[in-house]
Amino acid sequence: MFWALLFLAVPVLGVATFVVYPQVRGHWLPQDVSTHGVEIDRLFYFILALTGVVFVATEALLFWFMWKYDRANARGPASYVQGSHTLEVVWTIIPAATLLFLAIYQMNAWADVKMRRPLMDPTVEVIARQWEWRFRYPGRDGKLGTADDLFGSNDVHVPMDEDVLVQLKSMDVLHSFALPELRIKQDAVPGMKIPVWFKAIKPGQYEIVCMEHCGARHYAMKGRLTVEPRAEYEAWLERKYAEQEATQALPVAAATAAEE
Repeated sequence: MFWALLFLAVPVLGVATFVVYPQVRGHWLPQDVSTHGVEIDRLFYFILALTGVVFVATEALLFWFMWKYDRANARGPASYVQGSHTLEVVWTIIPAATLLFLAIYQMNAWADVKMRRPLMDPTVEVIARQWEWRFRYPGRDGKLGTADDLFGSNDVHVPMDEDVLVQLKSMDVLHSFALPELRIKQDAVPGMKIPVWFKAIKPGQYEIVCMEHCGARHYAMKGRLTVEPRAEYEAWLERKYAEQEATQALPVAAATAAEE
């Protein structure tokens, strides 16, 4: 009976945890400041509910069998059933059908964040390297890879309520570019240029983190994303242009060539 009650405590405490934690600030999902985050969160909660029901049902059956067939109340030797083709087919088909349903159910959300890329030039190029986030903005000509590009690190600004297209690269190892408040997570793979897009709808400063272990100082690979109105964004770009022109040790064209 002790073990039966112990196993019963697992689903009870598990469900209680998922009920209580969303009420505790800072212990659940970060706030959503993107246009597509609602769909991502809805998909997350749907899968959580689906797997939660399966988890509770499985644990309840386990408790019931342990309670009913406790050895202390046994009236005779136990009987065993070895091999059941029908049962094996059933427990193979049900998970397979569930996974197929989830794959179809999430296709629209996947297409929004991975396939329906906005038709525009990159807003900013983000280059991951151990252990920082470098960025490069198109210069006043609006094109990346030209002499007036703007360079920096760990401080990315984007305009609010506008489509933002990030061109993601890695200079060394595998990284993962993550913006939790924008429900964005994309691996940065050496040798590849990967587009990432979003539209932020709330001004503020949000953390950029690496979610792929990339070396000894992986924990220190953090940056900051600032979402602000268009006027403030352009003013920030102008200040950065002025700072870069005043402190540029090398000609910009040479720096651009070295970055390429």
